[in-house]
Amino acid sequence: MRGKTVKIALVSRIDEPRALAYTRDLGDIVRAAGHTVAFEPETARALGCGDIWPFDRSADAAVIVGGDGTLLHTVQSMQDQVPVIGVNWGEVGFLADLEPEEAPSFIRSLGPGFATEPRMRIALWDGGELLGVALNEALVVTSRPAKMLRFTVAVDGIAAERFRADGLLVSTPTGSTAYAMSAGGPIVDPRIQGFLLVPLAPYMLSSRPHLISIERSVEIRLESAKPATLVFDGQKSIDLGTEASIVVKEALQPALFVDAKKNFFRKVDHKLRRL
Repeated sequence: MRGKTVKIALVSRIDEPRALAYTRDLGDIVRAAGHTVAFEPETARALGCGDIWPFDRSADAAVIVGGDGTLLHTVQSMQDQVPVIGVNWGEVGFLADLEPEEAPSFIRSLGPGFATEPRMRIALWDGGELLGVALNEALVVTSRPAKMLRFTVAVDGIAAERFRADGLLVSTPTGSTAYAMSAGGPIVDPRIQGFLLVPLAPYMLSSRPHLISIERSVEIRLESAKPATLVFDGQKSIDLGTEASIVVKEALQPALFVDAKKNFFRKVDHKLRRL
């Protein structure tokens, strides 16, 4: 394997002892194949070992053992994006391309220059302030249950939609199979570059999801007497108050997924339609 090794950071969900044990064993297997292996800090602490990497700066790839939440948390925590691949240890694990039994052989086979697939992320701004970045979705939701919010969505400076709803999802194509799908949004090919806007329980049935090109200017105006909260990928939340003007842009750095040659539409059929 000399000259064909890669540096791999292992990440595990830390609330599941079997996932931690699997991650430790996976590290031994991959290390025996000649790759350089270490654990990201939270995983290393949970395992009680000292092989720690700041994985977003030192690793060629991050292997994430867990559900979609673990993968989203990992991507959120990276300052610089490195390729990730998920090993499903959750419910559906739509973002995870590998099952536990197939992961060792695939990861052992990785060599320099392995193929990756970029996935666009969204960045939300308020004036000149970056509020946050999301791989799946950003959610504007009422801070007080059973209270509706009032929104205006402006596209290229034109008020394209005005509505009241419990909230609004701003999703990427990658996130279209997550919360946005549960809220009635369409499944979108992740190779499409666009912003998916899905109202949550809108007051008017005419308020429908919109898929808008990233080449357009998109602004969300919150105009409500009720306070709202902005949540990124279910990981980070910000209090917006009752008024805000949020600009949606494509993030500078996309997420990078190791290409495991898993067809997106086959995954939709296998992981979603057969639940």
